[in-house]
Amino acid sequence: MTASTDSSVKKLVESLHLPGIDHPISDIGRVVAATAGDSSAEVSVELGFPADGAKAGWRDFIADAVKSETGAGSVDVTLTSAITAHGVQRSLKPLADVRNVIAVSSGKGGVGKSTVAVNLALALAADGASVGLLDADIYGPSQPHMVGLVGERPTTRDGKSMAPLEALGLQVMSIGFLIDPDEPMVWRGPMVTSALNQLLNQTSWRDLDYLIVDMPPGTGDIQLTLAQQVPVSGAVVITTPQDIAAIDARKGLAMFRKVAIPVLGVIENMSTHICTACGHEEAIFGAGGADAIARDFDVELLGKLPLDASIGKQADSGNPTVAADPDSATAEAFRSASRRMAAALAMQGKDYSAKFPKIVVE
Repeated sequence: MTASTDSSVKKLVESLHLPGIDHPISDIGRVVAATAGDSSAEVSVELGFPADGAKAGWRDFIADAVKSETGAGSVDVTLTSAITAHGVQRSLKPLADVRNVIAVSSGKGGVGKSTVAVNLALALAADGASVGLLDADIYGPSQPHMVGLVGERPTTRDGKSMAPLEALGLQVMSIGFLIDPDEPMVWRGPMVTSALNQLLNQTSWRDLDYLIVDMPPGTGDIQLTLAQQVPVSGAVVITTPQDIAAIDARKGLAMFRKVAIPVLGVIENMSTHICTACGHEEAIFGAGGADAIARDFDVELLGKLPLDASIGKQADSGNPTVAADPDSATAEAFRSASRRMAAALAMQGKDYSAKFPKIVVE
């Protein structure tokens, strides 16, 4: 074994980029301890995001890197996660019992935003997080259908707050639980804003690490008002490859920046089509839309998701891809995007308001 000190091993581990994550460990977590012996080493790493499904491979990756650098015969790696609350807009306070709110948005409808939102939520839950899903698309709520809760109604114990419904390991709330599925929401902007605030603040969320908010499409007055009134830790913009979708996605990204909400990245949905007959993969909607947005706005491209017939079928059946077919390549694409999203959030400023003592003047 080459001469190694605890500090040199620590610096080595801090500089590593975990597979699939474009940031060093020092940015997305911390090295709790690193010790180097004559022929062995021990490393303890705490990540700022959940990644249960990837930890086994990442432990081996870290161990191999330390062995290669130091010549250690054995390396014991401990990998844990600690999900903390991150800052929100200065004029707003974080929600009680919700550490982080992530808005999933798109500049226009029809890009698969709701399907991506529910699969991201399921992926975070599969990686060990406590996750909620809020359907903020008041005019066209689709999450009750996607998680198999059509016709269900929330309950209340005190007549003031509602208990979220549960499905597939998620806590879920939607205006769709409170109205008839065929009833159109012929509401003006202030009514929509009021309804969202009630769903958000009058739901008894239970100790959530992440609340994924499926935002309405567009960048009009309603979306701007929602962005200003919902305490959001970060936002993700969904687009498809073609220019007509990317143009509107740019507007959505610019909207979040105007209201001081960090954009965690962009996800390109329907990136390539996979033929169900032969498996041939083709970019039928073009290519480069999300890449250009990421480059021009200096944000991260979190992932590219395929256009696969099974995604729509599984969502329509109330059992989205990550839950229905967790071993598929498509489910892995969702999990990879969710980890990159959560890692990007882990680099944002933390919220310490809960640690401040309450001062009472008598």
